[in-house]
Amino acid sequence: MYDIVKMLHSYWAYLVLVMLVIAAVNALIKLLGGKDFQAIDFRISLFTLIVTHIQLLIGVVLFFASNYLSLISDMGMGAIMKDKTLRSNIIEHPTTMIIAVVLITIGYSKHKKKLTSKPKFKMLAIFYTLALILVLAKIPWNIWL
Repeated sequence: MYDIVKMLHSYWAYLVLVMLVIAAVNALIKLLGGKDFQAIDFRISLFTLIVTHIQLLIGVVLFFASNYLSLISDMGMGAIMKDKTLRSNIIEHPTTMIIAVVLITIGYSKHKKKLTSKPKFKMLAIFYTLALILVLAKIPWNIWL
């Protein structure tokens, strides 16, 4: 089961990354271009929200399907924090990705409350771009590509 979930998490990440880039770039271009907020913009931001939440759920399942909890109890957090790979896999990657999903959720929620196009795009541009930066920073590039 672990291998299947890990493969799903890895391949779904491509979709997340593509959608997050599309959503952030779309919001930035339309904010700076003074464009009107349309149905396609809503759909892009919503689909990005959905795929990132699904990725988070897959990641949570992967975390608990792995042996990370037993490693933490066997080695202790001190030893985990001293090992660069374990620290990244157990602490840094999950925490950063959770923060990124929270930023996407906040941006999506805030944009819905705005009544005009410019504030809508501004909320999406800020929060989705910050989330994209975090995601790009903590993708395990050495094993992902």
